[in-house]
Amino acid sequence: MHLLLLGCTGFVGKELVPQLLQAGHQLTLVSRRLARGYDKERSEGRLSWLQLDPSVASSWQDSNLLAALEAAEGVVNLAGEPIAEKRWTDSHLKVLENSRLETTRLLVEAVRTCTTPPAVLVNASAIGYYGTSSDQRFVESSPSGSDFLASLCSRWEAAAAAVPSATRQLTLRIGIVIAADGGALGKMLPVFRTGFGGPIGSGQQWMSWIHRTDLCRLILTGLEDESWSGVVNAVAPEPVSMANFAQELGRCLGRPSLLPVPGPVLQVLLGDGAKVVLEGQQVASARLEELGFSFRFPDLPSAIAVSTS
Repeated sequence: MHLLLLGCTGFVGKELVPQLLQAGHQLTLVSRRLARGYDKERSEGRLSWLQLDPSVASSWQDSNLLAALEAAEGVVNLAGEPIAEKRWTDSHLKVLENSRLETTRLLVEAVRTCTTPPAVLVNASAIGYYGTSSDQRFVESSPSGSDFLASLCSRWEAAAAAVPSATRQLTLRIGIVIAADGGALGKMLPVFRTGFGGPIGSGQQWMSWIHRTDLCRLILTGLEDESWSGVVNAVAPEPVSMANFAQELGRCLGRPSLLPVPGPVLQVLLGDGAKVVLEGQQVASARLEELGFSFRFPDLPSAIAVSTS
């Protein structure tokens, strides 16, 4: 399958691209970054790289991008600035919105002009769709929340759902992605290895997570299996509290996990963005069970063990 990939050169793409290549797919990556790596695959014609910003309208006038979209049988759109790495100033909130909404809107507009639209679009969303709660349990049929992230995810999903009917559309509401070389776990590992790790905030907030390997397998299955469409929560079967996450991480590393990171420290660093870490939601997936997806890392001990070995 010829695939067009947006937002797939970062933390998730580091594992997704090799998985897709191993499965025999031909890839065109669209990224603001300079092309790096995959020299062999590029020389063999299995992978091409377009250095463009897909959130800018002028990029969609590029003949190479339009040709790649016209040839694409499937599209994966993971584009979006990280949510919890900077303070939520007015200007940064606009960046968070544009990187998701404009990219998706422009992509869908371009898809609608294709002579033969791609057969499938796999589009990212996030479990922020549900808002935060200490006691509720959310599944795919649960209503959206009322905060900024919930509104952003709702608009993001609506933009993706506007693809023509000929294109099967799958939305993945992604939880906290775990792998040793990035994301939340990648930032916590150095601290825990020194023996100064511990839960963030109260420790009682829920963490609904997924190992990166399983997320990539979800995306691959969603591309190839025509029975996958609509909304799927991309989360492992067993959400945990932040305290349990820290305890398990400390146990795997043979280090204490008793020193909490106070919530006010994060609020100073991230402003309103701290709520992504300090508040959480317990999210499960009714649809993955129906679809018969088998997790390679269904529980936290197995996910952390492979990430810290």
